[in-house]
Amino acid sequence: MNNTVTANDLKTKGVSTIENFAKQGLETIVTVHGKEKYVVVTKEEFDRLRECELTAAIIESEADLKNGRYKEGSVEGHIKRITNA
Repeated sequence: MNNTVTANDLKTKGVSTIENFAKQGLETIVTVHGKEKYVVVTKEEFDRLRECELTAAIIESEADLKNGRYKEGSVEGHIKRITNA
């Protein structure tokens, strides 16, 4: 199924252009001047993707802690280190 709409269709026809895809659980790709530019997903899918992203960040942080890939120090020291990079 072609789940692509043009920006012009979205502008003229409104949300109805993406509702059918959303009901099927599909993302909608919005093209601008013939190029894929945006992806529209349902709020539920966005929340699921965000949760996956945050879970991955927690796993990465836990691995960093376990493998000693961190620095200890003061806030002032951290600010100095990152502004002099």
